[in-house]
Amino acid sequence: MHTVRIFTALGLTLLAFGGKALHSEDTFERFNYILGTQAIGQRYQFTSDTRIVESAKLIRALGSNIIKVAFSRESSFGAAKGNVPERDPAIETLTDLATKEPSHKAVLDMSFTYCLIWVYPLTSKTQANTFKSEDHDRQYRELYDFACHLLRTYSGTGKQFYLGHWEGDWHLRSHFDPKKPFPDGAGERFTEWLRVRQRAIDDAKRDTPHHDVELWHYTEVNLVEPFLQGGQCLTNDILPQVDVDFVSYSCYDAIQKDIHDGLFTTLNYIESKLKPKPGIQGKRVFIGEYGFPTRRYTPEVQNQKSIEAMIAGIEWGCPFVLYWELYDNEGTPEKPGGFWLINEKNEKQPIWHTHERYYRRAREHVRDTITKTGSPPDDEAFRKAAVEFLKRL
Repeated sequence: MHTVRIFTALGLTLLAFGGKALHSEDTFERFNYILGTQAIGQRYQFTSDTRIVESAKLIRALGSNIIKVAFSRESSFGAAKGNVPERDPAIETLTDLATKEPSHKAVLDMSFTYCLIWVYPLTSKTQANTFKSEDHDRQYRELYDFACHLLRTYSGTGKQFYLGHWEGDWHLRSHFDPKKPFPDGAGERFTEWLRVRQRAIDDAKRDTPHHDVELWHYTEVNLVEPFLQGGQCLTNDILPQVDVDFVSYSCYDAIQKDIHDGLFTTLNYIESKLKPKPGIQGKRVFIGEYGFPTRRYTPEVQNQKSIEAMIAGIEWGCPFVLYWELYDNEGTPEKPGGFWLINEKNEKQPIWHTHERYYRRAREHVRDTITKTGSPPDDEAFRKAAVEFLKRL
């Protein structure tokens, strides 16, 4: 039998016969292109939209179906760097943010397939290393309700939600000194915090009827390379004790010298500490942050080093490789940090154009593969093609 291709006003539809699958525009929107970026704590903007909406629109226009944002009291509200300028008193929980706050709801409703969110319940007075027993039920209930909302609301959409947190090794070291041990009790409190979060998400998935939507929980590590031979860190002390779905790696400690080898070494090490999860296929460690600020590098070097990190992450098998970030969140106009795709003069940097070209070529590759074979490329084939394209850049 032959393949009949029908082009509609809504997009490409492929009707494949002879045992081959049916594909529609959803195939391209749901495909995991691996590379992405994020919008958290940005210190400037250029439109009348709220910061979170402006950023989400730009990331979507870039060609990405992946977004990473933050939902918390500190990140969601604030005139300086908040998702929205002010907090409505009616917003009391994460579910309120997702249903009553227009900008947060708008971003969740946008056509991003992969949504990664730092989530910190608004009703809990303590988080992470300060976690106290009186907040167990409050933390569990708010995350459980939020997870149930996501599963119910986005059932049938193909969306995948990954709920996690910012750099856990700094949560564990509130003194921000990697040479000092955890404060007394911090490891135990953080471990219990992760267990409560994982249980809330697992229970929500068990209790809520849903289909064609996924929800996962992750922790984020950020001090790995200095502790490969041992020592106190989240990867060594906490990760083997918890049953998290995924691990995000904020990988700045591994990309200061040999980017490729540094990432392979640390990613393998993190993976070796994970408890098995038979229900999840493939690698479970992703790069949640990488970047090369222009306070240290020219835009051209920033771009080239970022491409090296992209290639390493894709080759290793990371589910996501997320660039920090769309707009800079550090420094001042006089002394910017330079973690950006677009600078504070609204100038798109070389690394913006690299992402843009990558998404265009990646989608072309998926379409071409479907046209030739009737199915999208498998993970291994796509990663090989993605690396080849990036090396040509």
